[in-house]
Amino acid sequence: MKKNSIQLSDHFNFGRLIRFTFPSILMLVFTSVYSVVDGFFVSNFVGKTPFAAVNFIMPLLMIFGCVGFMFGTGGGALIAKTMGEGDRKKANELFSLIVYAATVCGIFIAVFGFIFIRPIAMLMGAAGELLDNSVIYGRFLLAAIPFYILQYEFQCLFATAEKPKLGLYITIAAGVANMVLDALFVAVFQWGLIGAAAATAISQFVGGVVPLIYFGRKNSSYLRLVKCKIDVPALLKACANGSSELMSNISMSLVGMLFNIQLIKYAGENGIAAYGVLMYVSMIFQAIFIGYSVGGAPIIGYHYGAQNYEELKNLRRKSTILIGIFSIVMFTAGQILARPFALIFVSYDVELLEMTAYAFRIFSFSFLMSGFAIFGSSFFTALNDGLTSALISFFRTLVFQCTAVLTFPLIWGLDGIWWSVVAAEVMAVILTLLFLLGKRKKYHY
Repeated sequence: MKKNSIQLSDHFNFGRLIRFTFPSILMLVFTSVYSVVDGFFVSNFVGKTPFAAVNFIMPLLMIFGCVGFMFGTGGGALIAKTMGEGDRKKANELFSLIVYAATVCGIFIAVFGFIFIRPIAMLMGAAGELLDNSVIYGRFLLAAIPFYILQYEFQCLFATAEKPKLGLYITIAAGVANMVLDALFVAVFQWGLIGAAAATAISQFVGGVVPLIYFGRKNSSYLRLVKCKIDVPALLKACANGSSELMSNISMSLVGMLFNIQLIKYAGENGIAAYGVLMYVSMIFQAIFIGYSVGGAPIIGYHYGAQNYEELKNLRRKSTILIGIFSIVMFTAGQILARPFALIFVSYDVELLEMTAYAFRIFSFSFLMSGFAIFGSSFFTALNDGLTSALISFFRTLVFQCTAVLTFPLIWGLDGIWWSVVAAEVMAVILTLLFLLGKRKKYHY
């Protein structure tokens, strides 16, 4: 072990905390960036309707893929706690069980989704060319959904294995593959929507299979794939721990579908396209919060397992300060870069451009609050309190946002749709603060 390497058992000052979580932040940001590149090529080289189709079906694909986050965050918390308790053999068995379970789930989801994607898209309101494009794009990505699930899972587990930089390098490799293939398949070969889908599927294969190879062999991390028994209680515990991330991603996807339904009503196809740009760009901004939370969770879980409560308090205080700084920087960037971001995607349509830039300036107010709720939910996941974490995610992404997006447009029309996200984040921060205050004696943070 190198002297300057950072271990979960260390005391963390601001510098060390940023150094350890930075690869996870970059990893999530880079994943978001190459998703944005996918949208860029579809919008600019294939057309507005295919771009709307990608945005229309993506929430459904995210629901399927977020199973990986559930296993990764929930399992990672359980593994980190076990490592903190000093049982390395059990930690490896738990790690292996969680990876194998995610693989089996991925195969089942791929088959189910491939069969039922058309009727599901029709129930969501797609018809005609929008429906056909949505099904074509969706089925290509469903073929790669097991690797997509593994990619998300390993993005969380690399930090638990004290190898966040390796996770970043693999994510960069997958991202570069997607970008290069997007340019080749869509811009050069002009394969249209199928080319964009194929590029994304191949990149997900890279992101899911390379970690399997690494952990399947002898390596320098604390974790390795080994033979294990089916431990149902442990698997249920991991799923319960990660239920907040599962709930958050499912809820966000359901909310995305609801937004699309509302936007069709209030703004037509332009509204869906504008919202798609918002989602692409906000993914990059939110990835900073999610990446920090993913990177910090194993540290929190380890010290909780080791009953090092002073360090737990230290991590909670310093994380709150860092999240606050990130929030201000991202809000400022959102206000300044709203129009440049819109120009990247929809410069070919003046009306759509103006709608998108205007909406993003409103949407960026949510960055002032969302990080605290995201970290709060992850904090309780790391403490193995899946119920509290799930409640924060459930109310933040489903209850608050659904209520707001259904009621605000009745009063403020299209503006109400854009402001609904901001209002939901304010309510989520209040709820998170109440839980943090109420649980501090129980967990000693």
